[in-house]
Amino acid sequence: MDAQKAELFRDEQEAYRYVEHRIWPEGPVCPRCGTFDRIGKLCGTSTRVGTYKCYRCRKPFTVKIGTLFQSSHVPLHKWLRAIFLLTASPRPPKWQHLCKILEVSPKTAMFMTERIERARVFHARTATRSNNEVIDDHRPEDSSGTTV
Repeated sequence: MDAQKAELFRDEQEAYRYVEHRIWPEGPVCPRCGTFDRIGKLCGTSTRVGTYKCYRCRKPFTVKIGTLFQSSHVPLHKWLRAIFLLTASPRPPKWQHLCKILEVSPKTAMFMTERIERARVFHARTATRSNNEVIDDHRPEDSSGTTV
């Protein structure tokens, strides 16, 4: 994400479009049943932004399910701005400064910082694990047939 993209995230609708494109490049997929062909976007006046409905399992869902944004009441555009600020700079801002930039409470800024850092660590571990996978776990046997 560059500075120009960070400016896009002042609008909630644009933030949802960006995340949907990154997570679902070929269109929305139901996180519960995995279907992708019987899904409709809910566009009612009282419907939350970015809500879809799976007509197979009849459950509503958003792109936030299964991500670090799940179960958070913080708007998605603030999450994306926080991720940009915490990852784009060699010296990322502390949560005390982040709360002023994003206009959230200090407790929320600390929560967001911790969750983003936890996601970064998890991503780094899974990337390292996938690069260091053992293809064949075959251990040599000695002449008596026992595994060494």
